[in-house]
Amino acid sequence: MAPASKAEKEAAVDAAAWMFNVVTSVGVIIVNKALMATYGFSFATTLTGLHFVTTTLMTAILRMLGYIQPSHLPFSELLKFIFFANFSVVGMNVSLMWNSVGFYQIAKLSMIPVSCLLEVVLDKIRYSRDTKLSIGVVLLGVGVCTVTDVSVNTKGFVAAFIAVWSTSLQQYYVHFLQRKYTLSSFNLLGHTAPAQAASLLLIGPFLDYWLTDNRVDRYAYSTGSVMFIILSCTIAVGTNLSQFICIGRFTAVSFQVLGHMKTILVLVMGFLFFGREGLNLHVVLGMFIAVVGMIWYGNASSKPGGKERRSHTLPTNKVETR
Repeated sequence: MAPASKAEKEAAVDAAAWMFNVVTSVGVIIVNKALMATYGFSFATTLTGLHFVTTTLMTAILRMLGYIQPSHLPFSELLKFIFFANFSVVGMNVSLMWNSVGFYQIAKLSMIPVSCLLEVVLDKIRYSRDTKLSIGVVLLGVGVCTVTDVSVNTKGFVAAFIAVWSTSLQQYYVHFLQRKYTLSSFNLLGHTAPAQAASLLLIGPFLDYWLTDNRVDRYAYSTGSVMFIILSCTIAVGTNLSQFICIGRFTAVSFQVLGHMKTILVLVMGFLFFGREGLNLHVVLGMFIAVVGMIWYGNASSKPGGKERRSHTLPTNKVETR
């Protein structure tokens, strides 16, 4: 009975982590969409910097209360992580600006095969046939319900390439650092959030001005817009923490595959709250295919041989790879 009880507890924790990430991620997207559409606050990079300021405050409070224990992360590793993470934020914003919505969505979908490649090459992960096929079904489903017009230009392709690889490397590194240095999600976030906050607030206003031709210091702040900014930052704390928890417990690939449930929920919530984009048969079919693929992936990757590491080259903190 003990092993079964332990397995059930693990499954409950896993489900709670995913639910936490889905709810906070969808929430922050909806709030940001309202902030930009209703109040015209288009400074995405600066807003992300504010998200990490709030996250830094949260980790500092938890450290003072004793919930985060002292830990060590080499400065060189921190620099590499911040490099990947900031290029991810900047690359995604520039890619969205320079590419059509269709090509931007294709670029986001390509993060899954790139993350798979990183795990195969760097972690010696082997995927079963069913796991590979299930990933393909997820890609197909999300592509059907999100990819519309597709046009490509040189600078947009370069921005998307940088965004895809930097995001994939950042997510891989979250799992890598937690395993190598036996860091909890709180520990790792405590190391990285202050550096990300400082660097993004430094480059954010200049990048936002370049992309929007508007200055964040000249924005006409109102009570409503400030309240939405505070709400966005508050929810983003949960988003940042839950991302680290999920990738730490699983892997970057699982986070990407199952994380596309958020894409589907954003489409549904956008229809319910904004009413601008209808849920036609084409979109509903894509959602159904994607959900089938996610269920298949969860089942296939959890089976023996579905997804396994062929060799162990790093010290681990006993976190199972899923």
